[in-house]
Amino acid sequence: MSGDRHFLPGLVAALLLFALAAMFWFAEVDWASRPAAKPITAPLKEFSAERAESVLSRILGAGRPHPVSTPENAAIRARILKELSGLAVPARVHSGFTCNAEQRFGLLSCATVSDIVGEIAPGNGKAIVLMAHYDSVPAGPGAADDESSVATIIEAARALKTVPVQFHHPILALFTDGEEAGMLGAALFLHDPALRARVGVVINAEARGNRGRSLLFQTSAGNGPLIDLYARNISTYAASSLYQEIYRFLPNDTDLTLFIREGIPSFNFAFTEDVAQYHTVRDTRANLDPQSLQQQGDNVLKLVHGLEQTDFAHLTGFDEIYVDLLGRLFLHVPVQWALPLSVAAFLMLLAAAWLRRGEIVSIGARAAAFAVLPALVLGAALVGWLLHTLAQYVSCMPDPSYANPTVLRLAFAFAIGALALPSGRFAPAPAIAVACWLWMGGLGILVAILLPGFAPYFLIPSVVAAVLLLIAAALAGSWNGIAGHTALLLSAAPALLLWIGLGAAGETVMGLKLHPLVTVPFALGLSTLLPMFAVCRLSRPAGNVLAGVMAITAVALAVLAGKQPAYSPGAPQRLNITYVEQDGRAEWGVDALAPVPKPLQKAARFDETPNRVSPLAWSSLYLGPAGVSRDTPPAAHLLADKRSHDGRHMVLSVHGSTQARQMFVVLEHPRGLRAIEVNDWHFAAPPDWASRDRIVIACMSRDCASMKLALTLSGHAPLEAIVGEQRFSLPPGAAPLLAARPNTAVPSQNGDGTLLLAHFHAPSA
Repeated sequence: MSGDRHFLPGLVAALLLFALAAMFWFAEVDWASRPAAKPITAPLKEFSAERAESVLSRILGAGRPHPVSTPENAAIRARILKELSGLAVPARVHSGFTCNAEQRFGLLSCATVSDIVGEIAPGNGKAIVLMAHYDSVPAGPGAADDESSVATIIEAARALKTVPVQFHHPILALFTDGEEAGMLGAALFLHDPALRARVGVVINAEARGNRGRSLLFQTSAGNGPLIDLYARNISTYAASSLYQEIYRFLPNDTDLTLFIREGIPSFNFAFTEDVAQYHTVRDTRANLDPQSLQQQGDNVLKLVHGLEQTDFAHLTGFDEIYVDLLGRLFLHVPVQWALPLSVAAFLMLLAAAWLRRGEIVSIGARAAAFAVLPALVLGAALVGWLLHTLAQYVSCMPDPSYANPTVLRLAFAFAIGALALPSGRFAPAPAIAVACWLWMGGLGILVAILLPGFAPYFLIPSVVAAVLLLIAAALAGSWNGIAGHTALLLSAAPALLLWIGLGAAGETVMGLKLHPLVTVPFALGLSTLLPMFAVCRLSRPAGNVLAGVMAITAVALAVLAGKQPAYSPGAPQRLNITYVEQDGRAEWGVDALAPVPKPLQKAARFDETPNRVSPLAWSSLYLGPAGVSRDTPPAAHLLADKRSHDGRHMVLSVHGSTQARQMFVVLEHPRGLRAIEVNDWHFAAPPDWASRDRIVIACMSRDCASMKLALTLSGHAPLEAIVGEQRFSLPPGAAPLLAARPNTAVPSQNGDGTLLLAHFHAPSA
């Protein structure tokens, strides 16, 4: 009968704990501080999102894509110059042919680009550079990425020019071209010694989505002074040293990457939510969140004011670790403190465990207690995979929650809750508390050594818990009773806030497709509530029933998630239609990121197995017949082949049609590659390129339809290459496919286009 008496209170307590965890999710998603969008009537010295939106409207015009070297790109450039002229900001266009190597990918990108350099304010010494890129991908109008940042800088420039003060440092606006083609505008700027010499510090504004908080996601090395400056001048925070750690491992770069390589002090800001519309036709002004624009502008303007009072000689120093709490509190310490503080927190947790009084716990119970947290974390990763796989099986889609993530997110939450609920049976609450917090503290030490930017997520909860549990250990009843249970509950709050917030942020990266970014942080946060689940004292039958109900609910929700449409007009499938000609064959291709929509499958007989057609393609293509070849393929002709005892120097002429928008040459197994010249632009190949299976040389502007390519190799082996021509248009025969593409699918990145491929062979010396 005692179990029955405890059933209802225990059930209520367990449900309240789950509600508490859910509250922290909503706290991060909905309650994090964000500035309100200021109207056009805001004081002139302040940044106004409404004024910036007005600038954005004028710059975008009809809202057409404007990739490098297109007529619309030139029109955007002219409109930016007009805006700057209206603010009495002298500006000039800096044009030229340049290249930039992305060495880890074996890619050399080149183009003729045109940067805009504006003189916002005079001053002495090196300049504060406000940077954004004005080109877009070929598929989308780029309202958020990155014309919103162009408008942000212009509105910030207007605000700065209303301040009647003498500036200590010059302020430049740098609007780069060709960022989407390989950060080419930034490369052109830095290639000019006079322009490079003017730069003192850079604030770059970007977008990887069209809403969300403006995150400080990257800084230059030795960022302590930069982070201190950010902490003093920004009122609504959105930053974490973990973002910088993660960004180092991602295959993504921005213009700022090149400035950071030069050792220039730098800040990088971006908003990243609603990535489903990023680089697609839905990147429009109507879909841009004004609050994101406001926070981005506040960050830029307030940092400029702070930098104007700063000696640039002191902008580089030690690194810091840092994190914000709901945008209202910003915690940061030198990275050198991470390990000592983590060790101190761990020792304090050990002391609290030693000083607590209570019942004697057997060795078996202690071992079980120490197994609870890793079991929960590993179990969360496993059930995340199982539930996502189940939803995939039901939907027949690789990312079933792309458009509707709520149901699958709930499935994860119920499954992790079902794993956490039985934890109290294995050991008393104090023993589980000791185990969980020693795990948190111990992992904090490990992370402080290996990945210090990650340390705040372990360090802050461990320090708070150590203090509270030490206090509780000194009280009557120690960790038992109301005071002890209150201490255990309050100790969990920082971990819940940080870890569940991290899970919410993880979802914005790639949705729930990368489910461990959601399930593992959620489990780590929930682990600090495990002692309270032990306090609930649910009987074994009652706990089994509740855990079973939650598990069944999780499975049912995963099935329901699989039955919902994977794509919607607001979160559409990325689906380019490509006309491909190679080896005398003409084929239609569609991206193989997901199954071909049925209407498109009816319009062309696509193969069931995808093929890798282009070395530059983001994905393989499903191919279907498109009749006979109708275009002249691109070609490469050997103009010179000079041979010596240590290698050969080859000069090629590469030609495409007048419709070519991009040209590329793919070197297959280019053994001994030492140097590349594209239109006399010289690049010394890094040593590892000599042994790569494939090197891609991409020329991304219209003048690349005819280019000269010179290669220096250390050996005399034959050279095999693929020559490609990319057009941003389809032949007339594509009309049925375009009509069949549903409104839940859109072009992205390079968009629809024509791809012509040909082979080139140079025999051995």
